[in-house]
Amino acid sequence: MNTELRYEMIVWDWDGTIMNSTPTIVDCMQKACGDLDLQIPDDALASHVIGLGLNESLKIILPDLDPGDYPIVLERFRHYYLSQDHELILFHGIRELLEELKTKGHLLAVATGKPRHGLDRTLLNHRLENFFHDTKTADQTRAKPHPLMLLELIERWKTPAHKVLMIGDTSHDLKMAKNAGVDAIAVSYGAHPKNELILHEPLACVDNVSELRNILLG
Repeated sequence: MNTELRYEMIVWDWDGTIMNSTPTIVDCMQKACGDLDLQIPDDALASHVIGLGLNESLKIILPDLDPGDYPIVLERFRHYYLSQDHELILFHGIRELLEELKTKGHLLAVATGKPRHGLDRTLLNHRLENFFHDTKTADQTRAKPHPLMLLELIERWKTPAHKVLMIGDTSHDLKMAKNAGVDAIAVSYGAHPKNELILHEPLACVDNVSELRNILLG
C-alpha cells in the first residue's frame, strides 16, 4: 500500500452517493405501501430511511406494522424497484473518479444498506464489479449506523481507522463512520439535506461529484 496516501481505504455508500437512485427508491416504497393500503410515507420520511437496512427502514416508516408482515411490503417494493433498476444511472463523474482513485492505489470498498443480491446485480449492470476490493451489505452484517461494516473492512484489510474515509449521503453513513472512529465526507446530492448532514460534522459536505473529486484528488 502506498504509505503517502492520506486515506488508504475509501468506503462508499451506494444509493444516493454512487448511484442516482433516491427518487426511485422513494417512489417504489410509496407505491408498495399504497398497494397494501398502508400509510404512505411522504418524500421526506421515505428519503430519511434510505441507507438503513430494509427491515430497519420499515420500523420507521410503518411503526405499527407487525414485523411478520414486512416480507409482504418488501415483495411489493422489490416488484416496483426491479422494474426500474436497469434504468438507474450513476452520478456524473463517479466512474471516472473511482478509476482515478484505484489507479492511485486506494483500497475501494462499499458499505450499503442494500441486500447482497441487489448490490451484486447493480455492480454487474454498471460494470463496476472490478472497481472495489471489498463490499459489505446490511443483510450480511449489521445495518447502519452500527459500525460493524466498517470494522469488518478495517480488520480484513488491516487498515488503521485513521487511514479510512467514509463517503455517504445520509446521516446514517456519518453516524456509522463516527461509531467506527473513521473520518467522513458527506455528499448533499443524495437522500438527506445538507443542513442535516452538517450537524454530524463531516470533514466536508460537497454538492456534486466535481467538488468531491477536488477534495480527494486535488
